[in-house]
Amino acid sequence: MNDTSRKEYIFASDFDQTLTFNDSGYVLAELVGIPTAEFERKATGMARLNLVQQGGELAYLLLHDPEFKSKVRKQHLYEVGKRIRLKENIDLLYQILDDGIPGFHFDFYVLSAAPVEVVRSALEGIVPADHIYGTEFLYTASGEIDTITRANAGYGKVFVLDQLQSRAQIGPDHIVYVGDGSSDVHVMLHTNVRDGYTIAVSEAKHVSQVAKRTVLSSSALAVLAPILEDIAGWNRLRIRNFFESYGIMIQEWDRVRTDWLTLRPSTTAESEASSATAAK
Repeated sequence: MNDTSRKEYIFASDFDQTLTFNDSGYVLAELVGIPTAEFERKATGMARLNLVQQGGELAYLLLHDPEFKSKVRKQHLYEVGKRIRLKENIDLLYQILDDGIPGFHFDFYVLSAAPVEVVRSALEGIVPADHIYGTEFLYTASGEIDTITRANAGYGKVFVLDQLQSRAQIGPDHIVYVGDGSSDVHVMLHTNVRDGYTIAVSEAKHVSQVAKRTVLSSSALAVLAPILEDIAGWNRLRIRNFFESYGIMIQEWDRVRTDWLTLRPSTTAESEASSATAAK
């Protein structure tokens, strides 16, 4: 099969808790001796006050929080990448998306709000450095963070994805985006409205309600299942056989629709209850 017969796609993935089991900010705080509870308190507070784009809390702390700014140096970001725990089979996912699905080619990119040094260090030898987009800083001669040059959170991911699409000269319906959290909502909505394909790897309702499919697994390879089913048009038996050809068995594949409901007594019911209590 020659290259011109293949359908070209962009596969873009978030990093923290999408390709990893933990968050860069927690690992960095632990590395430089800041209590993780303190990092969580500060990051959560900023998120609630909407001080920064969702997902950009760590970048804000590195630039403006005295404790983080005084302790964190460029080399610490590379070290975090080596310490962070990656999900299984990211390398195999990259390989299969590149040339393992007959008639399809998916160009693999990582779009993250985490510092780019963290992501490139963690995925070194797996994903090319020029296919990784994260938050970028300028540093002083001593390695201290000086200024920010790219904030890759919220709408920042939308901007990068649009650039990648324009460069690849493909339609917006040939974009697949995978994410887990609130920093992915903007880019998922952007992808969906233009007929792209979105996958959530978390049950968090603000993401799972937006994504076209939700896949939960400890292996990064699991996101192949909906891609093969919905984009390549394969049936489940063929997908199972495909996984087994790589020495991986799908032991369980449960598809469950989750309905999120918040219930409270109606106004009428409340009135009737109050009347009944008064009568007693």
